[in-house]
Amino acid sequence: MKTKLAVFAMGLVSAAAMFAHHSFSAEFDSSKPVSLKGTVTKVDWLNPHIWIYLDVTDDSGKVQTWQCEGGAPNSLTRNGWTKNDLKKGDSVSITGTHAKDATNTCNASSVVLPDGRRVFAGSSNPDLKQQ
Repeated sequence: MKTKLAVFAMGLVSAAAMFAHHSFSAEFDSSKPVSLKGTVTKVDWLNPHIWIYLDVTDDSGKVQTWQCEGGAPNSLTRNGWTKNDLKKGDSVSITGTHAKDATNTCNASSVVLPDGRRVFAGSSNPDLKQQ
């Protein structure tokens, strides 16, 4: 009986994790590309996705804080970059897709690192292919 209960509980946990992980189209609007240039304020290099936070100055001179979701750390490392490539204060350019809720959130498709390398950001957008 204990084994059946443990298997059932593991199944519930797995199902909850599956539903907690969002699909691209549920959160982002592929018809709304964004191109950002700004200064990194924070990087969360954690599973299941990294997050890059940056301050971007808009056309009117106002600073807006953006958060950009990237891929899984292991995937990004296989694509040629690591958590040491971005630090607070670095200038970066990010292209991606705007969030449907119109917040300053994007799903990053590429990042131009401070050393000039353009790297794939692990976007979950099914319409994009790694460059």
